[in-house]
Amino acid sequence: MSPEPTSARGSTSNPAPSSLAAPAGAASATIRYVDRADMVETFADSVTGLIFDGQTLRIEFGVTRFDDMKPNAPITGRRYPACRLVLPPAAAVDLINRMQQIAAALTQAGVVKAAQRPPAAPPPKTP
Repeated sequence: MSPEPTSARGSTSNPAPSSLAAPAGAASATIRYVDRADMVETFADSVTGLIFDGQTLRIEFGVTRFDDMKPNAPITGRRYPACRLVLPPAAAVDLINRMQQIAAALTQAGVVKAAQRPPAAPPPKTP
């Protein structure tokens, strides 16, 4: 079975919206989400890199592994790359929009607090 990209996990009642608008008069495609239960999942506990080069958004996720603990010694560890995700601009915008929706839901549920903006500095006085 060849791998197929998946756009979102979840039920088919919430299909991934098409972020590319079809030109006027062009036929639009109907995309059906097909889940793959055998797909490997990757655990990460950090985002170690985020780069947009104008063509793709590259996100590198990392996983931290701690060294054996020794008495009277500082805790040490290493961070390894776990996964690199590369998205074209349309998929990056879709990811940003979905993350904003999740952040709003978590804020509304009280799981996270909305960041408060620092007060704006008064304009400089001119003599």
